[in-house]
Amino acid sequence: MSTPPLASGPEGPRALRPLLDTVLEALDTGARARGGPLPTGGPGVVAARLREAVGELLPDQGDPHALPTLVRAFAEGAADPAHPLCAAHLHCPPLAVATAADLAASALNPSLDSWDQAPAASELEALAAGVLARQVYPDSDTADSLVTTGGTESNQLALLLAREAHGGPVRLVCGTNAHHSLPRAAWLLGLPAPVVVPAPGGTLDPDTLDETLTRLPGPLLVAATAGTTDAGRIDPLPEIAARCAAHGARLHIDAAYGGGLLFSDRHRARLTGLDAAHTVTLDLHKLGWQPVAAGLLAVRDPRDLAALRQHADYLNADDDTEAGLPDLLGRSLRTTRRPDVLKIAVTLKTLGRAGLGALVDQVCAHAREFAALVDAHPGFELHAPPDISTVLFRPKGATDTTVAAVRRALLTDGRAVLGRARLDGRLWLKATLLNPATGPDDLAALLHLAATSRATLVEGHTPR
Repeated sequence: MSTPPLASGPEGPRALRPLLDTVLEALDTGARARGGPLPTGGPGVVAARLREAVGELLPDQGDPHALPTLVRAFAEGAADPAHPLCAAHLHCPPLAVATAADLAASALNPSLDSWDQAPAASELEALAAGVLARQVYPDSDTADSLVTTGGTESNQLALLLAREAHGGPVRLVCGTNAHHSLPRAAWLLGLPAPVVVPAPGGTLDPDTLDETLTRLPGPLLVAATAGTTDAGRIDPLPEIAARCAAHGARLHIDAAYGGGLLFSDRHRARLTGLDAAHTVTLDLHKLGWQPVAAGLLAVRDPRDLAALRQHADYLNADDDTEAGLPDLLGRSLRTTRRPDVLKIAVTLKTLGRAGLGALVDQVCAHAREFAALVDAHPGFELHAPPDISTVLFRPKGATDTTVAAVRRALLTDGRAVLGRARLDGRLWLKATLLNPATGPDDLAALLHLAATSRATLVEGHTPR
């Protein structure tokens, strides 16, 4: 049996080229078969369709048609974030240039756990980490950032660095609007139970925070949010930073969603106070249009990163480090790491700040346009004007049960993908607009489909 061709090496490009044509054709065929933003039928039907297409996954003898068969089935059963009616989650359509760069990363397969596995990748990561850290901390020449798998890992790292900086357990103080990964990180790290502060209207209340910090013994870590998952709300960062400084509390800001506003001249001021944080979570697979994963943790004081240092003689022997080979083990909690930095660096270089900022401005404008459509529609209620690119709305007079049924009916039919959020004691439909190519007709169609689904349910049809 001949050895299957490899993706890199002298024959790599020649081996990949026909396979890329096969993959692109299968992606197109699968998308056409799907016909919309989501496959029709719901979980059971989609699962059965996939299993039928795949057949035996580990046959005794290999199937030469496996690549087109599985890619087509994968695409037919996918949620397509590039479809203008796919607007449920912080799940962006990736840029073609970033996806192409990711292919190069996969083909060369560097692993960022030692320099001799990733010579150029390690230097590119250091370069990009510094550039992005300076977007958060523009007045610092020493700020740094770590590449992570996303907001969950970044938030966990932030709590770990806080614990080590204080030399022992810290208590997390966060709002009811905080991402679930923050209290979970406190649990994983064995920290005291978090103290959760009210977030009326979806944002952390500074006065209540001040009262909480006054009565709690330290050390304390406050986690604020710049772009909540449910509504895209931004906490009052300057006021929160002032309260933390007054009480000697460490500050972490989860800007996984809102951090992309840094690229926009029009919207950057919404993040005033971000640079007061000790650590900041960013996610470029949200407002950065990167393939998953593309997270970062920015750190104001790089000395905090000393807590991550580890020694493994086969990866960072002392004599190798003394001889000038970079030590990469202190750059992550992970050992094997793929070079996610390549797609990020290619995007930064290709689009520049202005190009990325224009994309941010577009999706924020789309959210305002959609909110205006909702507000003008007699059958819908708007929760509030959008802070970033998330719009919450619901049919007027509907029960929470009906709101949930409207969303599930759209999902089952594969016509539109809307999210859900519970705020102010009620359930809302959530449109998260991250596609810069979305047009006015798409926004109108999204609202029309929600209205049609509600009308169908009211007429007595049972949602599938």
